[in-house]
Amino acid sequence: MNAVVHFDESGLAQAIERARVLFDDGDVASARMLASGAYDQAKAAGSYAARFHAGEHLIFKARKLQGDALLIEARAKITIATEWTAAQERGEASKGGRPKTVPDGNGFTAAEAGLTRKEIHDARKLADAERRDPGIVERVIAGRVAEGLEPSRANLRVAIGTDTASADERGNNLYETCPEAMHALLALETFGPRIKEPACGRGAISRMLEAAGYDVVLSDLIDYGTADRHGVLQEVRDFLTSEAGDDCDDIATNPPYGGVLNAFVAHALRVHRPPKMALLLNLNFLCGFDDPDRNYAMDDCKPARIHVFTRRLPMMHRDGWDGNEASSRMNLAWFVWEQNLVGDYAGPTVINRVDWKDYLPSETV
Repeated sequence: MNAVVHFDESGLAQAIERARVLFDDGDVASARMLASGAYDQAKAAGSYAARFHAGEHLIFKARKLQGDALLIEARAKITIATEWTAAQERGEASKGGRPKTVPDGNGFTAAEAGLTRKEIHDARKLADAERRDPGIVERVIAGRVAEGLEPSRANLRVAIGTDTASADERGNNLYETCPEAMHALLALETFGPRIKEPACGRGAISRMLEAAGYDVVLSDLIDYGTADRHGVLQEVRDFLTSEAGDDCDDIATNPPYGGVLNAFVAHALRVHRPPKMALLLNLNFLCGFDDPDRNYAMDDCKPARIHVFTRRLPMMHRDGWDGNEASSRMNLAWFVWEQNLVGDYAGPTVINRVDWKDYLPSETV
């Protein structure tokens, strides 16, 4: 039975329109604050509606309002960051550090500008993206809404670019899983005879699963032309909109990170409900409380085991990388969900510290 979901669309719409008027009138700081509050309300309403399976029209309205608020917030942040940069160039804004870079003491800080330094950094990236491709922020947000997906701040950062790589550099966000991670997984876990790999990329995981004797069903959002050992080509599909079939296949993958990660994991557990699922994740996935999908994956569906790599894995460079090789800066772990006898993911969660070097084939040691 669906829960009754109440959603004050009119109040949010009025707040967003007020933010738009403030922005147009030049009160950028107030517009950002009002739009940020409206964004948070619309995000919460959309998440609540989706979680309790409210009508699609309510979910769409909430996400549309979230997108409208995000656009105003982004434009306001771009304006503030642009003015901040100009003030720095004039010597009117503190650049931080000691001694102070504003000699007369009349400069203002990032906090006084209404943004943290990280927010100013992110806003500068948005501004750079807009200069390169005018209208890209609005198109990204509108595209998410049109596809029935949440227009989130995190997704906007992913679409525009991150601290480590621009959108062009990241390409399709493909980071092939290193064999060291797979040797450990295959030594620590066993699976059913057939495994789904819904983010197969070019087959780094599936090849090793097949070499261990498993059949693998391949799919990915991007068509890499990857085929299994029987010559069957991958399916091209968005896992976030996929439906479960009649199968009871396990899942093993290195999921896409960024704004889609939480939804990806929750969708696998909520819709596909594999008997066992192993995901290679940042250890930080243990943390966080403000995303309902993360809470669902970690609290409502407790992992059975988390194999934490005590030694960082070799760097998994993005597809096409031809720069210097480096060591990983990320602490990774295999998160393993497994159903109990009544079909629940109930834990308890056992954390297991492992060194991937202990599982290398003898000829590579």
